[in-house]
Amino acid sequence: MDQEGLVERAKRLIAIPSTAERPDELARALDFVLGELGPGFTQRRFESNGKLSALVHPPGAEEFRVILNAHLDVVPAAPEQFVPRVEGDRLYGRGAQDMKVAALIMADVFRELAPRLDFPIALQLVTDEEVGGADGTAHQIAQGVRAAFVVIGEQSRLRIVNESRGLAHVRLTAKGRAAHAAYPWLGDNALVTVMNAANEVLKRYPIPGDEVWRTTVNVARIDTPNTAVNQVPAEASAWLDIRFPAEDEDWQDAERVKAHLESITGVNVQVESHGHPHYADPESADVKLLQKAAGPAGTLLAKHGAADGRHYSAVGVDAVIFGPGGDGQHGASEYADLTTLTPYGKALRAFLTGLSPRWPAGASGRGGPARPG
Repeated sequence: MDQEGLVERAKRLIAIPSTAERPDELARALDFVLGELGPGFTQRRFESNGKLSALVHPPGAEEFRVILNAHLDVVPAAPEQFVPRVEGDRLYGRGAQDMKVAALIMADVFRELAPRLDFPIALQLVTDEEVGGADGTAHQIAQGVRAAFVVIGEQSRLRIVNESRGLAHVRLTAKGRAAHAAYPWLGDNALVTVMNAANEVLKRYPIPGDEVWRTTVNVARIDTPNTAVNQVPAEASAWLDIRFPAEDEDWQDAERVKAHLESITGVNVQVESHGHPHYADPESADVKLLQKAAGPAGTLLAKHGAADGRHYSAVGVDAVIFGPGGDGQHGASEYADLTTLTPYGKALRAFLTGLSPRWPAGASGRGGPARPG
């Protein structure tokens, strides 16, 4: 692998401020990577709610043995973070770790191997992972895109993430009765009601002092439209971010989330978004082969944050996160570890060339095992 050339291309891609509120820059980042692939491939373009994505594959293929999935959107950052720089073995810049460098490596591996393999693979490029993935990966899945196995190039330091927690974004709301603050007994303070409701949730799911693999709740905001200090609030709401493992059955769909929280809090619960947990069978032949290809670094890892793998888990497709190293994700000092780039590309190539060419027999990618409860 020409690492010097890769780093220069990565700098150009990182310099594109492809954040959610800049659709033109999202399109520019997508076109940049598509332009790296060269001729001879089918490029299917998708659009949902103004978000663009693409699926690239050999001509004539409709289902795939493997999909390599990469997102090209990044979270907002100060302008200087879109000016990439190399310091020693680190490439700094917004998206260096999450996950523009990995996207380019995946594109390179796809370009090299897709014409040579005895089975079809695809490169999936999306521009909305950082805002949930509903209009990228999930939209393509809804359009029928499938594979027997999916590799998502999110950062993992060459480990294989075979499970991650699901998420629910929830709003608790309460109605009260306004009154003059000097006579609070004449009112019903909706803000106090919501605060008590949030506290009841935290009693059931206390904030952990250390890393744990269980359901956690973050109270992100408590709000009221009340603007006067001398008035009892008649309305209030609280926003909750809930992360849950696959074995916690209270959170597996929006209906159960609503019923569960209403039983705890006694207030109105609105589930604004829900994402399934992500799980891939650690005993599957594909996971085992990817571990072998990754070498000593390729141990299994459970990840707390959500990624687009959950959209594949929801339809019974095994997906894993496997990416290069780095640190500072979403922070001011985000960087990619340049020493992991060559091993990452080699591992992807070893995995793909090591797969059995027998396909699609036994490799439909549907109805995969659920995580044991």
